[in-house]
Amino acid sequence: MISGIGRVAIGLACLLVPLSLSSCNRPAHPVEEQTVVNPDEWPSWGRTGSETHYSPLDEIDTGNVGKLKLAWHFDLEPGYTPSTPLMAEGKVFITTGHSHIRALDAVTGKPLWEYDGGTRDRATSSLQLTWGNKGIAYDTGHVFLVTTDGFVISLDAKTGKEVWKTMDFPDTAPRNANGAPRVFGGKVITGFGGGDISPARGFVSAYDAATGKLAWRFYTTPGDEVTPTNRKAEDLMRRTWPGGWKNPDGTRRGGGGTAWNAFAYDADLRLVYLGVGNGFPYNQKLRSPEGGDNLFLASVVAVDVDTGEYRWHYQICPAEQWDCTATADMTLATVELEGKARKVLMQAPKNGFFYVLDRATGEFLSAEKIAKVTWAERIDAKTGRPIENPGIRYNGKPGMFEMWPGPTGAHSWQPQAYSPQTGLVYVPIMELPALIGEGQEGGGEVSAGMGVTLIPEVELPGGHKSYLKAWNPATQAEAWRVDLPGTWPGGVMASAGGLVWQGQMDGKFVARDAKTGKELWSFKTESPIVGAPITYRVNGRQYVTVLTGAGGQGAGMQTLGNAMYRTDYRLPRRVLTFALDGRDSIPPFEVPPLVPVSDPDFKPDLARAQAGAMLFGTRACIVCHGWNAVAGGAAPDLRYSPAITDAATFRTIVKDGGFKMNGMPPFPQITDPELETLRFYLRSRAQSAPAEQKALLEKAKAARRSNAKPQDFAGKWNITIQSPVGPQKAIMDLNVSGNVITGKVVAEQGSVDLAGGFKNGRAKLEGKASMPMPITITYDVTVRDGELTGDNSNGPFGTFPVTGVR
Repeated sequence: MISGIGRVAIGLACLLVPLSLSSCNRPAHPVEEQTVVNPDEWPSWGRTGSETHYSPLDEIDTGNVGKLKLAWHFDLEPGYTPSTPLMAEGKVFITTGHSHIRALDAVTGKPLWEYDGGTRDRATSSLQLTWGNKGIAYDTGHVFLVTTDGFVISLDAKTGKEVWKTMDFPDTAPRNANGAPRVFGGKVITGFGGGDISPARGFVSAYDAATGKLAWRFYTTPGDEVTPTNRKAEDLMRRTWPGGWKNPDGTRRGGGGTAWNAFAYDADLRLVYLGVGNGFPYNQKLRSPEGGDNLFLASVVAVDVDTGEYRWHYQICPAEQWDCTATADMTLATVELEGKARKVLMQAPKNGFFYVLDRATGEFLSAEKIAKVTWAERIDAKTGRPIENPGIRYNGKPGMFEMWPGPTGAHSWQPQAYSPQTGLVYVPIMELPALIGEGQEGGGEVSAGMGVTLIPEVELPGGHKSYLKAWNPATQAEAWRVDLPGTWPGGVMASAGGLVWQGQMDGKFVARDAKTGKELWSFKTESPIVGAPITYRVNGRQYVTVLTGAGGQGAGMQTLGNAMYRTDYRLPRRVLTFALDGRDSIPPFEVPPLVPVSDPDFKPDLARAQAGAMLFGTRACIVCHGWNAVAGGAAPDLRYSPAITDAATFRTIVKDGGFKMNGMPPFPQITDPELETLRFYLRSRAQSAPAEQKALLEKAKAARRSNAKPQDFAGKWNITIQSPVGPQKAIMDLNVSGNVITGKVVAEQGSVDLAGGFKNGRAKLEGKASMPMPITITYDVTVRDGELTGDNSNGPFGTFPVTGVR
């Protein structure tokens, strides 16, 4: 038996000299030294500056992972938990809620200290109380956090006491810091979000890790303040905003470029890589009327770690106007391309392509589609610029355009992982389209001033799917894929035992064979898992840790596709740690049933419910409580909340801030009539919720085929559609000729002509309508025991159950 020390020594030898030791399991790609520093620990978001989310530990491997058991667990309060823990000094450090930091003993899970960042006491805006922190950082005896309202803080890792604290935000522009800070080259690197609601100028700050003194600040869009450090970048940016970024009155017209999530570091080159976000307004004609590429929006930018000076950039979406961002994590590795070892940066950003860049120079090397893409045909191999598809630039054009991926992206902030053993990158991928068009009177703008009509949660064929994809960056080809439940996949980790680890929306924590994707082990939890796991070693024993809990979706998207899974805000959230000889267990938990609220005085009013739906969408409610009020786990599902049935209680919570300390900000700007209209909409949704839930459960059953015959569908049907604003009555009149079915649906709002066919016992029909933009209405129905049942997809607004009788 090899001792723990011996195992470490042999493992490091195999990793450091992979080409000279034939007895070692030689990796497919060279392992860079940065990835084997402190192999027992996980001190940073991606473990090292290379952001590989890879560990060289191999005690747990493909042969014995089936014996993995729970070693310890720690119960958490309700709140935000889709975060990545850290491990150093024999402690596991976690962040939950709004900068609530805990240190736990890495072997036993015993709590050692905790620290509250104080955001909920100080918060003055809803943005400061939206999504919580996704991660923290550790370096040389200190834990670093950035609160959602902008304080950068250093804590003593032994005691949890503050060492220094400084405010990063220079003014009152709306900002939110929720990504994990990094410590690179002795600097604490941090950014912020807010580019969806304000033209505020984006920037990245670097603070001295020992003192908290600002070392440098790199601006990502042009502005009046130009420091010697930023002069070269400023000159370059200004040329790409030919009409400037200001209104005639001197106020800021265009901005954004927030870098809220992705950073990486090459210690040899002394370069920090920044992943930069979208512009505001989304509509470039409003942001930059004279055009231009608008640097550094949607770009990867390399800066000097010591000075913050610009070195190079690559822009993934020139003149972006679709919420196209480069904020997904960036992975550094050495990859063999055309017979040469190249030090590269790899990213799968929102826009659906997988990019490989030379990380010393920024040279574009390759890019291929990793998901369905309709906004661009390809990336030009010579220029590195996208070849855009006609019509995708919506300015001045009527109607709306189908866009894949939508603003949630093919890959969001959930970490990808890279294994040098296989040479593969493991990316959590989503297939999610949107409808987008120029802003128009009456709606579609999720936040005021965006300049676009945007429906981000769209029901289209082939959408609402997610995968774990193993991608070969050398060949730009898929190695394997695994279908995942729901549409919000968890973050990924790879380890030297030949394993890939990921949590799922159905509550399973899974270990797969890194070469094939085959599931080798799983553990069922009561809650979804979104945050990425880590692995570490203490006294020769390897552990794997993950936090459970849903959340992390932006702007209320990513909820309809997960509606069949319980993502409840108050489901148990825990820190789970596993080892090969674990002996812990979790007490039994029975998921409580969804109980509809009692509201006997409710009387339907379609017009009022529709007005409430607009308020729900434009007053930031969907940000936490979900599209169509279908919650995604970050906040309570209001369709089942008794608070919506009492006007005084609803006012106390929503307008007066009665639940501020629970994370619910006050909205004093909502008028009393608006408040009641909003409450009426939620009462309408509560009425529809039981039928929707029943339809989802029936849809999830394996046997969806029917023995109905084509002639069973002919004739007139009184149908009821459980829409987001209450049950809608209509008449469906169908004609059948062979397997061809045509007809019409007539309702109070108008009529729709339908055409389609019969197959496998089901009728699938489609028609066009205008609400006010053109949309497609589809029906997927069958007949059982003389009753018509199925789904109505009301364009982009969702899929809802339909029932009917003759």
